Amino acid sequence: MLLGALLAELLLAVQLHQTQHTFPSQAIYMSEIKTHYRNCNICEAMCGLEISYQDKQILSIKGDQLDPFSQGYNCPKALALEDFYTDKDRLKTPIKRTESGWQAISWDDAFNEITDKFKSIQQQHGKNALAVYLGNPNAHSLGNALVLKPFMKSLGTVNRFSSASADQLPHHVASNFMFGAGMLITVPDIDRTDFMLIIGANPVVSNGSMMTAPNVIGRMKAIQKRGGKIVVVDPRKTRTAKIADQHLFIRPEKDALLLLALIHCVFANDKVNLRHLDNMVEGLDEVANLAKDYSPEAVAEFVGIDAVSIRTLADDMTAAESAVCYSRMGASTQTFGGLCLWLTNMLNIITGNFDRAGGAMFPQPAFDLLRNHKRGHKSSFGQHQTRVRQLPFFNGEFPVATLAEEIQTEGEGQIKSLITVAGNPVLSAPSGHKLAQAFAGLEYMVSVDIYLNETTKYADIILPGTTGVENSHFDIFFNSFSVRNTVKYSAPLFEKEPDQRSDWQILKEISARMLNLPADDPMQNVTPEMILDMELKKGPYGEQGISLQALIDNPHGIDLGPLMPCIEQRIKTENGKVNLFPQVYVDDLPRLNAVMTQAARDNTYPFDLIGRRLVKSHNTWTQNSERLTKGKNPCTLEVHSEDAKQLGITQGQIVSVSSAVGQIKIEVTITDDIQQGVVSMPQGWGHNQQGTNMSVASAQPGVSINDLTDAARVDMLTGNAAFNGTPVAINVA
Repeated sequence: MLLGALLAELLLAVQLHQTQHTFPSQAIYMSEIKTHYRNCNICEAMCGLEISYQDKQILSIKGDQLDPFSQGYNCPKALALEDFYTDKDRLKTPIKRTESGWQAISWDDAFNEITDKFKSIQQQHGKNALAVYLGNPNAHSLGNALVLKPFMKSLGTVNRFSSASADQLPHHVASNFMFGAGMLITVPDIDRTDFMLIIGANPVVSNGSMMTAPNVIGRMKAIQKRGGKIVVVDPRKTRTAKIADQHLFIRPEKDALLLLALIHCVFANDKVNLRHLDNMVEGLDEVANLAKDYSPEAVAEFVGIDAVSIRTLADDMTAAESAVCYSRMGASTQTFGGLCLWLTNMLNIITGNFDRAGGAMFPQPAFDLLRNHKRGHKSSFGQHQTRVRQLPFFNGEFPVATLAEEIQTEGEGQIKSLITVAGNPVLSAPSGHKLAQAFAGLEYMVSVDIYLNETTKYADIILPGTTGVENSHFDIFFNSFSVRNTVKYSAPLFEKEPDQRSDWQILKEISARMLNLPADDPMQNVTPEMILDMELKKGPYGEQGISLQALIDNPHGIDLGPLMPCIEQRIKTENGKVNLFPQVYVDDLPRLNAVMTQAARDNTYPFDLIGRRLVKSHNTWTQNSERLTKGKNPCTLEVHSEDAKQLGITQGQIVSVSSAVGQIKIEVTITDDIQQGVVSMPQGWGHNQQGTNMSVASAQPGVSINDLTDAARVDMLTGNAAFNGTPVAINVA
């Protein structure tokens, strides 16, 4: 990110910024009902909210009709902001594990012990004996997003892991090699496209997902209303697929073959149209030669889509006035995720739908994460490798699928200590039960979290931060994925209590103590708002008056306009050209080709397991909200009716599902919305473990898909976890 370049600038500006801005008063008068406007920060959709409150009680949460981006839309998850704030299970002060159980500890004592332990372990075993895991909520936190880089620097370790490598890492790697920067990711211009091909994504349920777009249902229906077409390719007929004009079942992990066949058709039909990119791409001839071997007829058997349908799909995309291919979780969290995202970009480029209205476009966020990213900047990809499997380091971290083995494998560089920040990898990362075993064997562990959950229960000390409505907010990351350029700042709704600290304050204090900084060090006075204001003023809209004060004066947000062609200004490759043929992808193709020549699969595990997302569930951290978990059990195994008939199982029956690494028992839902030979269960459940304190979640615990997923199954190119396509067997429990 930007922090290294910012520090010198900030030191000169600290005093000015301390006096420059006036924030809304937090004084609350008894019985006066007030209204607060903010962005919801539970998912990436950036929905604007209108919150009515009295004293410190929230009276209502609804969509902000005056928000120019979301226009009054919000999903059920927004209501959970109140639940997190009032949750009787949340921690507010540090607790320490003792022989007699968890006990309260002062902040000062906690920080003293933590830094003493970290320093001692690093002195004994080396700097990299300490590791950091960052969970999904960090991306939704203004403060954490801005302090994490200096925090990591203060620890001196390269061992950083995060949920990114269980999610979107292939997107970043593709952008790195094709466009010169991992954060230079295109999004579908959904509001202007005439044809949208969705591969392995369910944005109606996941509220965007690397496509920041409130009210995806409304936006999809708008495509259809203007005469456009939507096609979904997925092993499940998802809620998104049911809204679409066409749904095609595909075999799990075969998306790259489909994309290659579509690219083959574009070249074979002489439909390549680079438009304004004609002189900005390199490697086109090599791609054309490569695609010759992947005709629809050659891949149809393996993909599960007939050749005629593949050719029709290619024709529809090239015939549309504007079109875009959007690939997401199903494409990225599989063993060929890296190839999928490279080929998705490729398809958009060669069909003339790149950096163009209605196609795949780059947002131009007000807080530009690439402001200081120079063209030709050396990539960090492969700068380091994991000890055990030699998987690549990228974007400042290692793949989370390797975390357990890096803790449990003895030798130089072994991880001995860990700090987790707003994450629950025992439930959200592959082979979660192995991670639990690994955490139990650490010399020392710290968690920054508001809950005693399935991961933090292994910590020696838990440091609780504040919740969403107690924090200020600005969507640093998700504005970079937004389908429209917009900007908004949210002040805290409620002041935190005197003995509470925000997550970023916790991390900053640990940093200061690890570096032995004096209390009067000027960097101690730098706040997220100072950094935010500076970046807004130095960003692309700074000359138009965009600043922190401008956002405070416009609490509903400011519309900056539709996405615009900008590749010539945004691209970060050394020669200013798009690299269509990076060697790392070419080198990975033999692994994909082997799919078409390999022997029949082992009948020991005859089914392919895939995940699914739920509207009211966001990974593992929204399930202590009663309003998001009430109702019938959502954690079931979807099985096709013919498969159920052959297995002799009935609706609602409990079955045993086993993989090479684990076994669970789960209720069955029989449906023809799943492809034969494929089964599905949701991600993020499994709150049935002892030693936690999440009363709502434990009342409807579900089971964890990651007791079945295998940390050994990764996309070898990027290191991203491969959840989808896990081979499993089903037996009567």
